[in-house]
Formats: sequence, structure tokens, C-alpha cells
Amino acid sequence: MNPKLSLVIGIICISFSPIFVKLADAPPIICAFYRIFFAWILLLPYCLYKKNLAMARKDILLALIGGIIFASDITVWNLSLKLMSATVSTLLANLAPVWVGLLSYLLFKKKSGWLFWTGTCIAIAGMVILVGPDNLVHLKLNIGMVYAIAASLLYSIYILITKDILKRINTVPFMFYNMLAAAVFLLTISAFFGKNLFHYDLNTWGSLISMGIICQLTGWITINYAISFLESTKVAIALLSQTVIAGLLAVFMLGERLDLMEIIGSVIVLAGIAVTFLKPKVLEN
Repeated sequence: MNPKLSLVIGIICISFSPIFVKLADAPPIICAFYRIFFAWILLLPYCLYKKNLAMARKDILLALIGGIIFASDITVWNLSLKLMSATVSTLLANLAPVWVGLLSYLLFKKKSGWLFWTGTCIAIAGMVILVGPDNLVHLKLNIGMVYAIAASLLYSIYILITKDILKRINTVPFMFYNMLAAAVFLLTISAFFGKNLFHYDLNTWGSLISMGIICQLTGWITINYAISFLESTKVAIALLSQTVIAGLLAVFMLGERLDLMEIIGSVIVLAGIAVTFLKPKVLEN
């Protein structure tokens, strides 16, 4: 599959995540656990049939570490979603491009280029318009915002860690070990805090299963595939578009409405993403 097409499919899939979390009548960490668990269970038969789980110890270790970081990311984001509006939470959680660019420079001395930073600024400006400048100005820093910002940092670390490993190995075995570590980690934390694992209504189970199949299995297999071919900074900025898509999904699934400013903000976000995929020679011509 074309990596850019794969990335688009993945972004659409993970955009359902805040919707399902809002619909699920379950604690945030339980939402995170079942999202990972159902995806891993569905992936397991394929991996066993193909017998393609052989990897170098270093790669397995990186996949396991990445799984724990990813599990932490979606857990704190789910906590944020339960404590504040989905739109603002998604906005803050998608500040990952800023962290990716900064960490790439600070840790690896890699310059992202002026097109990346221009596109990032345009996309973030679009997200500010999407949420509403007045809403951002008057928001007080609460624990929900702290969780969302922490999720964005964890998100960027996950992208940076998995970038190189996905150049060496196939996506599916990486996902197997990655989700195994995430599921065990989340199950351990859930048991430690005495969270209920089973007693939920059918609607909640539907949301949990949908998160596993759509958001995790389909979404992250396609995104991880794209990461193995595309620059991590560009993947991070492209993932900003889930804010736009999640807003559109909220209209149909949660009965929310988009006003003119939110539509304008969405268009600006997409324009910013498009800029990051341009090459300098395109502008020179």
C-alpha cells in the first residue's frame, strides 16, 4: 500500500477513539486495556499461522518499551477525555508535532526544516480557531489539561522510538510484541487499582470492541506501516488531522454541531498538514 494512503486510513480509524471513549461507560484505564486487548487477540491467530514473530532481542525490547509508552499515552488521554471536552482534550493531545520537532533537534540534532515548522504553525493556528480563541484564553489549567499535554509528549516519544525499528522489521510482528506489553502493563495497573473488568452494559462492550478493531488494530497497523516509510515529523503533523475528523464524527455520532469558525479551523489544519508534505524544490519551481 502507498504509505501516505495507509496513513490516511490509520488517521481516520484512530479518529473514532475519543468518540468511543465518550460513549463507553467504563473507567479510562479499562477503555485503554480493552482497546489493546481485543486488537491483540485478533492479531494473535494471524501471527501464529504466519510464524513470523522472530525478531532480534534489541528490536523486541524496543517494541515492548514502545508498547508501555503507548499504553501510558492512551490511558492519560482517556483520563483527559473523561475530565474535559473531547475537542480541547484532542487539541492538547495532538501537540505531538511540536515535541517531535524539538526532541529530534535536542536529542539527534536533526533540523526539521522551515516547511515543517511553517506547516506546524499553520496547523496549530487552525486548531486554535477550531476550539475557539476565547475558550483557550479563559481555560484554567486543570488536571484534564495536564493529562492531555502528558499524552502529547508520550505520543511524540512513541513515534521517535518506533521510527527506526519499523525500518528494520515488518509491522505485524512489531504490533504483536508492542500490544502484548501494552496489554500486560494495563492489566497489571487495572488489577492494582481494583478496576472492574467485566460488568458493563452492551453499549459499553460495543464501544470497547470497536476501539480494539477500528482504532487499535486497523488504525495502528496502517499508521505504523506509514511510519516505516515517512519522516516521523511529517507523520506527527499529519496525525493532527484526527482533531478535524473527530469533530466531524462527533456531529454524526454524538449529535454535536460545527459552527463556521470550527469549519474554518478544520480547513486551516488540513492546509498546514499539506504544507509539511511539500518539498522545497516544489516552491522553487
